[in-house]
Amino acid sequence: MATSALPSHHRALVLETLEGGFSVKTVPTPQAGPGSAVVRIIEAGVISYHREIYNGERHYDFPKPIVGGLSAIGRIAAVGPDAVVLQPDQLVWVDCVIHARDNPDSLFLTAIHEGMDAGSRKLSNDVWRDGAFAEYMKVPLENCIRLDENRLCRELGYTTRELMYMMYLLVPFGGLRDIRIEPGETVVVCPATGGFGGAGVQVAIAMGARVIAMGRNEKELARLKEHITKQGTPGAAAANMIETVKMTGDYETDVAALQAFGTPIDAVIDLTPPFACKSTHLKSAIRSLRRHGRCSMMGYVEDVINWNVMALNITLKGKLMYEREDMVLFVKMLERGLFPRGKELVEPKVFKMEEWKEALDAAAEWTGIGRTVMIEP
Repeated sequence: MATSALPSHHRALVLETLEGGFSVKTVPTPQAGPGSAVVRIIEAGVISYHREIYNGERHYDFPKPIVGGLSAIGRIAAVGPDAVVLQPDQLVWVDCVIHARDNPDSLFLTAIHEGMDAGSRKLSNDVWRDGAFAEYMKVPLENCIRLDENRLCRELGYTTRELMYMMYLLVPFGGLRDIRIEPGETVVVCPATGGFGGAGVQVAIAMGARVIAMGRNEKELARLKEHITKQGTPGAAAANMIETVKMTGDYETDVAALQAFGTPIDAVIDLTPPFACKSTHLKSAIRSLRRHGRCSMMGYVEDVINWNVMALNITLKGKLMYEREDMVLFVKMLERGLFPRGKELVEPKVFKMEEWKEALDAAAEWTGIGRTVMIEP
């Protein structure tokens, strides 16, 4: 086993019960074994609905007690004997999506949801239980994606705090790749004013697409458009690369607004949160697709089918998160300089472990394109 000096114990944010909230505790440091790595956490991402998960407002099933968290940026501290590439001190992206190795259909999100079958529940309870709100975290080798620190941090000038924005960017990237977005195509991102939707606009622009961003909040739509057009992303400032549409809640009105741009719409990516599952915006967006158009369904909308889905051979494709090859390709895009840097990409808010309440509250409010929150252990 390759290792740097691991302490016998480390600090972690432990959730005993939903009612009691987190507390900072000293716990045994995990040890690397075959197929695993122990990572020293630098940045632990906090998503916009983490608070709803850990206070029970969202009824997600996960084991307790548990160390909270999601994905992270960290350094390899130790690896098992079967690691052939990962080495101690390497900078890595630590991903939260874990698949069973002998059945990839058994999957779960670390410290968020235990999954939907007996296999995922076994792994989330007994093997890969704890998340990244800690000084150290044990993860599968395949969940560590190497980051070229010299290229990203020295040559391009990214900080680890800025790289943590991958937490949002990777999700729509997985959906857009899944429906094979091509440069020059027109993509509707809906709703575009939240964390994942705003990131979807950023990613689609970087992939060379023209974006029509839908949302209810006109002020946030204006901020989104300004954020894109003022940054250094190749092509982002070009005319008509980003348009916005206010969602009215009326099916026909929203269809007319989308069709008013006068060009065929090639694809839609939807990231609707559960509380908006009865919204008609996705049905309007699908109605606006050209023949053989595609829709990546990454959110929760109940009513999407209309005559055009059949008549125009529309593809509706569900997608949960992303695949490992998506993460590897996304990192290559970052390393090639296809995304903006500094505040033109993201403005992070950072909290200490003891400030976990403030971090969860901030993440619920500091949302939309170019905004992210993290805990530094």
